Amino acid sequence: MRLKVECQLAFKTETPTPAIFMLRPRSGYGQWVMREEYLLEPSVPVVEYTDSYGNLCQRLVVPTGEFKIYTSATADAADEIDVAPGVPFVPVEKLPESVIQFLLPSRYCQADLVGDRALEIVGDALPGYDQVETIRRWIHDNIEYRYGTSDASTSAVDTIKQQVGVCRDFAHLGISLCRSLNIPARMVVGYLYQLDPMDLHAWFEAYVGDRWYTFDATQDKPRGNRIAIAYGRDAADVALSTQFGPMQLLEMKVGVDAVK
Repeated sequence: MRLKVECQLAFKTETPTPAIFMLRPRSGYGQWVMREEYLLEPSVPVVEYTDSYGNLCQRLVVPTGEFKIYTSATADAADEIDVAPGVPFVPVEKLPESVIQFLLPSRYCQADLVGDRALEIVGDALPGYDQVETIRRWIHDNIEYRYGTSDASTSAVDTIKQQVGVCRDFAHLGISLCRSLNIPARMVVGYLYQLDPMDLHAWFEAYVGDRWYTFDATQDKPRGNRIAIAYGRDAADVALSTQFGPMQLLEMKVGVDAVK
């Protein structure tokens, strides 16, 4: 499906504030970016670079006062995500070097603290894709999705204890449980068509069978038509805005529409 995705942000600052934004999707597996627009009001100099995870980052200084960013992209997105029951676990010694970092515990994904729970959840599921799908289904069935129940400090361990969270928390928990089983997992943020209510979304990918597969514990079945913006170990790596000083978010609007 061809999708037009949009994000509009408005900020206010009392002093010029350095910031990094991560708002541009790039073409890759499952998505082809055909057209983009990136507007700043007022206009300021921008330097773009690619971070260590391959994400496009925009570096600038937000001026004093109100500052607006509008981004849009038109892209072809895969109508379905690949599912592959039975795809095997990849032994750690055979993993590509670039993937190994996604086995390690990180700020919000304490894989070293959830190993026993992961083994309990997966039971006798076949190592590999089937274990990850069992984890995804368990999170969907056992963790309540509810706005306002977590904040920027909530971790996977917190979510297990509280049994409630939002998409970010579901992704962190899935990542942590996978990593505890020596399955590499990474966080993805982006857009999902017909998400209700509409907002930016988070899910996770797991590396099995020598490639990455998409898993979304907030959904009851596999759904395509996603546009990924950023990948990382957890939310700390995929923040859409990172400011180095006080900066107030005044407004955020997100849209995803099918286009011809």
